[in-house]
Amino acid sequence: MDQSALGKKALSESNYVEAIKHYTTALQRSPTSPAYLIQRATAYQRNKEYSRALNDANRAVLEARKRAKREQIIEAQFRRGVALYSLERYGDAEFVLKVVKRMDEKFKGLELWINKTKLTLSKLGPDEEEGKRVCKVGEVPEEGDDVPTDTATNAGAAATDEKAAGGAPTLQQQTPSTPAPPQQPHQTPADKIRHEWYQNNQNVYFTLLAKGVPSDQAQIDFAPRSLTISFPLATGSSYDFTLDPLFAEIDPAACTKRVLSTKIEIGLAKKVHGKKWRALESDAPTPEKTDSVPTADHDAVKAAVLSAPPMSTGPVYPTSSKSGPKNWDKVTSDALRDPSAKPGTAEGDEDFEGGDESNLFFKKLFKGSTPEVQRAMMKSYTESNGTALSTNWEEVSKGKVETTPPDGMQAREWDS
Repeated sequence: MDQSALGKKALSESNYVEAIKHYTTALQRSPTSPAYLIQRATAYQRNKEYSRALNDANRAVLEARKRAKREQIIEAQFRRGVALYSLERYGDAEFVLKVVKRMDEKFKGLELWINKTKLTLSKLGPDEEEGKRVCKVGEVPEEGDDVPTDTATNAGAAATDEKAAGGAPTLQQQTPSTPAPPQQPHQTPADKIRHEWYQNNQNVYFTLLAKGVPSDQAQIDFAPRSLTISFPLATGSSYDFTLDPLFAEIDPAACTKRVLSTKIEIGLAKKVHGKKWRALESDAPTPEKTDSVPTADHDAVKAAVLSAPPMSTGPVYPTSSKSGPKNWDKVTSDALRDPSAKPGTAEGDEDFEGGDESNLFFKKLFKGSTPEVQRAMMKSYTESNGTALSTNWEEVSKGKVETTPPDGMQAREWDS
């Protein structure tokens, strides 16, 4: 039986010291295994060696992310949250447990620890140490962010490591570790700054990997289609990063930001939940095409078609007809002409109320057409700025109908 199997068996029998021993041996052979780190973190946690449990959980999160193992990321984050709670870092624990809930709200045992953390926070009095409430961690642990192991809470850990290694305690095990004062990391040069991102149905999570960003001078701005980050560099210049336009619209009021010592974490709240982003930025921010004219614009477009002023002459308009261009003025006059009526009248037609006869023809044509033909007429007429009128929806629906002025005329912009 291999060491990981022996460790699993010892863990199930609540023999935590033996479980730690076997998983330590297994990690000597596979030092970056997220599964072994998670299991040893569990054994440390139940053996009340909370600092060691947190260190293993942090490493497990990083290694699982490198392998893109979602299930192991979730489990490692859960072990991380439990260890933080046991170290009385309740604000940090609440944040990490919420990360787990966002990734898998049905994770076993999660609700119990979330409620336990909330209850503990609610019982903290006003004179309690503020550090227990404040959240100082990010979603992704920082490389090498190990916490010092405390001899009081980690009794027996050195002996366990010695037994697993089969030799005498090392100098590091013999000498109690003394926490060094935290130092501000050297600022990452501008050309070395990188970023990464991932998403779920509600948010896009963006991380700018930049050390030493002054949190009090970092400027982060959100707009419906843009993100801007700016902060001063040690060289005296400034670093500016902009995403504009974003792939899709966001809700600026719901976005989040955190400036940490080694990175900037940003949560972009999607305006449309469930919409998958293929990239952070959009190459061509155009509105999505629809197969029909929006309801709100239906009456306005219809009115534009029916009330178009007549041409002073009889131009030949572009058409989708296979027989070639049609002279719509001639078609109108032919359709309305009554052999028994005098030229220039519309006797016998109950809809005629005087005015231009071409308007009457278009009204009759539109009224008697199918919804598909009506859509084709409205789309072709409005998109071509009145230079084309098509009844073929199959052709018109393929794209925008370009402006095609009659021969001898030129299309001009309104402000030209």
